[in-house]
Amino acid sequence: MTTKQIFDLAIRLGMKADLRGPAQVKKYLEHTKKKYDKLEAESKGEYDADNLTNPYNDSRILVDNGRREIKKILAGIDIGGGELFLADKLGDVGLVICHHPIGKALADLSGVMDLQAQVLADYGVPINIAESVIKPRISEVGRRVSSANYNQPVDMARALGLDLICAHTPCDNLGVSFINNLLKRKKPEFIGDIVSILKEIPEYAQAVKYNSGVKIYVGSPDNSCGKIALTEFCGGTSGAKEMYEKMAQAGIGTVIGMHMPEEHRAEAEKYHINVIIADHMASDSLGMNLYLDEVEKKGIKVIPIAGFIRVNRSTKK
Repeated sequence: MTTKQIFDLAIRLGMKADLRGPAQVKKYLEHTKKKYDKLEAESKGEYDADNLTNPYNDSRILVDNGRREIKKILAGIDIGGGELFLADKLGDVGLVICHHPIGKALADLSGVMDLQAQVLADYGVPINIAESVIKPRISEVGRRVSSANYNQPVDMARALGLDLICAHTPCDNLGVSFINNLLKRKKPEFIGDIVSILKEIPEYAQAVKYNSGVKIYVGSPDNSCGKIALTEFCGGTSGAKEMYEKMAQAGIGTVIGMHMPEEHRAEAEKYHINVIIADHMASDSLGMNLYLDEVEKKGIKVIPIAGFIRVNRSTKK
């Protein structure tokens, strides 16, 4: 596989697992194309054309040196200079995969956050309210990342002659879909049941050994779950803290996520919503594993690094 083929696989898998459903993702891309067609010539020249086929602004090919075939990949949750130097030192690594956005994928991180509004709508929050609540947060994130030196690792990869991609929301989609399907099968009744179910997942079991793992942020093991929403797993970064009031009004009783700011936790508690936080690195690793299992099936070796807990389900008996 080439770097582009490996990246395109991530996008296809992410679209298939998207909580909005493939049909809604297709509509999103069609809407994007209509907006693009209406742009003036100058604006079209500045437009990131990848958005026309890739619905995830936070996932991009950052460096592609045109290698005909990739034999070995270095993959991590966060990739910086140290990881890139390691890839170069190993000698036969053709591609480095980063989960968290860097380069232009980080610069446009806020562009993927509108996904959150549709997911909230699917959980029962009226779409007009969901969009109204999330828009100020999207603007805030856009301003926050604008000061980042986002191209620093990209420039280093280019200087070292390494291909570099980041796959963020596609992998998060795979992880949240996996958990969503598991909970549908297990049908937990209490918060403690959810914790037990998540701890059976190898990535979370491994996180416990690092003194991390699944934790209850709001509520207690004996609390009833009510309607369970996995709204803190995908959509770029944390949404708006104001959404918890709307979620409570929509009948959501429990939120499961991979991280949560303290002010968000306080809002969830205020509106009597249980909160379970599944370890951040383990959650990211789950999605990365589901993606890279498919890559390894093509005969490509994956070297995990930088907080990535590698579990290969395609070879697990």
